[in-house]
Amino acid sequence: MSAGVYRKRLAELRSLMKQKKLDAIIIPPSDPHLGEYVPDHWRVIRWLTGFTGSAGNVVITRSFAGLWTDSRYFIQAEDQLKDTGFELVRLKVPHTPEHIDWLSTKVRKGWRVGVDGRLISSGSMKYLESSLKPAGAIIDLKADLAGAIWKDRPPLPADEAFELEVKYSGLSRKAKLERVRKVMAEMKADYQLLTATDDIMWLLNLRGNDVKYCPLLLSFAVVGSDQVIFFADEDKVPGKVRASLDRDGVVLLPYDTVSAVLSHLEEGSVLLFSPATTSAALRRAVKNNVRVVEDLSIPTRMKAIKNKTELKNLRKIMVQDGVVLTRFFHWLENTVGKEEVTELSAAGKIDGMRSGLEGCTGPSFSTIAAFNAHAALPHYVPDMATNATLEKKGIFLLDSGGQYFGGTTDITRTVALGKPDSGMKRDFTLALRGTIGLAMARFPRGTKGYQLDILARKPLWDNYMNYGHGTGHGVGSFLNVHEGPQTIGTGATGDMKTSIEPGMVLSDEPAFYRPGLYGFRTENLLVCREDRETEYGSFLGFETVTLCYIDPELIDPSLLDDSELQWLNDYHERVYELLHRNLEPELQKWLRRKTKPVAKSRRTNL
Repeated sequence: MSAGVYRKRLAELRSLMKQKKLDAIIIPPSDPHLGEYVPDHWRVIRWLTGFTGSAGNVVITRSFAGLWTDSRYFIQAEDQLKDTGFELVRLKVPHTPEHIDWLSTKVRKGWRVGVDGRLISSGSMKYLESSLKPAGAIIDLKADLAGAIWKDRPPLPADEAFELEVKYSGLSRKAKLERVRKVMAEMKADYQLLTATDDIMWLLNLRGNDVKYCPLLLSFAVVGSDQVIFFADEDKVPGKVRASLDRDGVVLLPYDTVSAVLSHLEEGSVLLFSPATTSAALRRAVKNNVRVVEDLSIPTRMKAIKNKTELKNLRKIMVQDGVVLTRFFHWLENTVGKEEVTELSAAGKIDGMRSGLEGCTGPSFSTIAAFNAHAALPHYVPDMATNATLEKKGIFLLDSGGQYFGGTTDITRTVALGKPDSGMKRDFTLALRGTIGLAMARFPRGTKGYQLDILARKPLWDNYMNYGHGTGHGVGSFLNVHEGPQTIGTGATGDMKTSIEPGMVLSDEPAFYRPGLYGFRTENLLVCREDRETEYGSFLGFETVTLCYIDPELIDPSLLDDSELQWLNDYHERVYELLHRNLEPELQKWLRRKTKPVAKSRRTNL
């Protein structure tokens, strides 16, 4: 779409701002559930600016329009915002309210600042008020201006919900409710408001199709001591599912009645909610005579620790996923240079191969298929305008995943399409050492994710190199591919105070990028597990559950120490042993070559 379209939309929005007597508006990147992935109906920033990234905030005044986003999207945003009337503002620290800080220096007494109260969290609203009100600004929480001028706005999804069987969830709905209510009683909470849809899906053993790549049904819930009120579009909950919910004390009410129910909670009752995922509009529906407790939701903490059934299913689907990836990379190696393969056709190939598997419902996120310079963009997704043809030179990065009834996968591999030079091998291997270093970590119980981050970054830091995104995020079980509260680094989906505990699933994805040339990332999924009890306490470690070879053509063995080399060769042996019996003889031989032991060579001094 041409930049002129976005300039026109900006002009229309400013005209409406003038009518509403608004001096500035803030547009968050969220929907009423404040999750990372939102339906197209709520992709206001994409419609207004042309920016397609998942992280960014827009501020518009009478004379300025800007998009604040982090380093993952700098190059992409600069290109997409060109000549639209919107300026890129580079965040210095990811996931911080720098747009609010900027606005606080511009507002004057009597300014009216608008924001849609459904799309800003209660926590962010507190910061907004404390930043703007001292300057005399007035905040309007009903400023859904885009809704008034977005004529062809996509409708909300209408697919039906379905129940997830206990053979996948590992616990019945009734058992989960008992666990949650026990914690509520310990916290002396009468009610818990759930606004994050993945929390609700996990608790009620439901799944839907309202959000692309995530099996979610847009909904809210209020959990009480003997009843759950489930707010969802009634047409999307089939009679059989409704009857099952009713047997477990779950009452279905219309999606848009949640504010009314919150406004009628009895005086003196205690309501628990998460300020990060509860909108300012819902928070204001709760009367002052109800005592509120702000904390992470109980299901958020519980679902992060996978049960034995979930972990068993995850290991099983990793074999399926690994076989598909082996077939894909074999196809890639034998097709590039003989037939036309583009980034889009490669992405379509892996997505199609996964979707053909039993129990797979589709990709877990938009597949990143990146050739050479495009691989230096961490969240690059090919489209018709950028689609590059792969050649027998340089590198190809594939970041992809699948949604299976048995779990969610997320893996990145970078492979050589031609002969890599020594500099490329050095860059790749230094980043790979970070992946291995985190995978081999041993740490005492109670360790936080940010305390482990150095293990992934040290090989790069030692050489004055770094990457600008987080190292690891939590992963759901047939839910969101980005799941908190666990994180390694400072991930947007994580909570810095959360310890890494046995049963948690996290990604391990150190990387290195040379803008305009290439990018390298090797990503596996890890399961935290018990390691050893000593007189110094309980120690934990990780099991790498992802199964796919790491391209030996890109590895400089001289940069690996003995323990790193041992880990790599042991990992490759396990990949071959678990995958080869599911492959035909030709592919078995090919995988054997890819996973043969990497020989020790003289270490290079860096």
